[in-house]
This record gives sequence, structure tokens and C-alpha cells, in this order.
Amino acid sequence: MSVPVTASAADTTAASFEPTERTALTRHRERGSYDRELIHSILDAGYVCHLGFVRDGAPFVLPTLYGRIGDRLYVHGSTGSRPLRDAAGTEDPGMPVCVTVTHLDGLVLARSAFSHSLNYRSVVVHGTARQVTDEAEARAALDALVDQVVPGRSADSRPASPKELAATAVLRVDLTEASAKVRDAGPGDDPEDIALPHWAGVVPVTTVHGPPVPAGDLTPGIPVPDYLTVR
Repeated sequence: MSVPVTASAADTTAASFEPTERTALTRHRERGSYDRELIHSILDAGYVCHLGFVRDGAPFVLPTLYGRIGDRLYVHGSTGSRPLRDAAGTEDPGMPVCVTVTHLDGLVLARSAFSHSLNYRSVVVHGTARQVTDEAEARAALDALVDQVVPGRSADSRPASPKELAATAVLRVDLTEASAKVRDAGPGDDPEDIALPHWAGVVPVTTVHGPPVPAGDLTPGIPVPDYLTVR
């Protein structure tokens, strides 16, 4: 069994993450990758991750915002949240988690119902979530969370006050066990189905940003920021 290493021991300059027992792909291995740049790009293109953990013997999966700084993922929540308290344990700090991010890129319609599929990009991260206690790191993490949604926004908004910071728990997950999986192809019909009279192909799926809608109480004269008009 491969033993995960800590962030301080991980080789963050390597081109790829080392596969482990938990990240090694078992199906469609040709779609898998441990390339660091690819994994970073998939994470950076998302808005929501799913944070999986076990509490009282039962599995939980929570959708939440996230941000990345180097080889670290950050998520946040209320200091009163049970999973965040679990991650701040005193005897053995940290909580085992699995973080996933998925982008849907296309609906793959085949001639047979069995061969229908999706085109996608996904990342799975295994690791230990630990609560960030250093104020400077917490503030940097919160900036990363805001900029994950809209790059440049953290510099164009009021930072968290001491009271808000005290009410916010930030979790860090080091990227040491991570893998990507990508499908980007047409339908894979069996040869005997090619002649069937059914349409086959791919319906692309994209995320489109609409024009910014100002708040009803926005002070007149404040323009739409450039970082929104160029999206």
C-alpha cells in the first residue's frame, strides 16, 4: 500500500502526482492522468467541489466552494459546523476526506442505449482535511475562495473583519493523492449497430455567463468591473 506523504515532504515540482492505491484507476485507465498541470487546470475551472467524509460511521458528501493555492485546496464553513469541528481534533488533528470536482462537457448519444455516455473532466483528491489556524494563511485561503468564483474579486471587495474571520473555519487539503479522468470522444457503438437508423453524436455542454445584473441598492455611478466584462 502506498503511504500518503505530507505537504512538506511532497515533491511539488514533479510533473505528475504519484499514483497510490486510492488513486490508481481500475476502469478506462486510458482516460486517467496524474499530470499535475492537468489536475490544476480542472480544479481551477470549477466553482463547486463535493467534500466526502465519514461521520459517526455514516458517509456524508457536501457541495461547497473551494479555492486552490499551489498544491493545497481550501474549503470553508461555519466554526459551528460538525465536520469542521471534527477536522480540528486535538489528539489526532485532521479528518480523512475525498474531494471531487467534475465538469460536464457533452452528452454522448449512441445508437444503442447501453453505449450512451458523457464527455467530462474530473479530479478526485484523497487526503486529510486540517483546520487552518494561522490568520495569514486563512485570509489568503478566503481570497482564493473568492477568486475561484471571479478572478480578481478579492482585491475589489472588503476583506473579512476579525469577527467574521473568527466565525469562519477554513480547511486545508494537501494535494498529494490526486488523479484526473477525462472523456472527450464520440459514441462508441458496436460495429453491428453502426447501420441502425438512429442519430448518434455529441451534444456539447458549456457554462455561459450572462450579463451582470446590478444590486437594487447599488450606489449610482459604480461601473461594472472590467474583470466581469471580459469573462
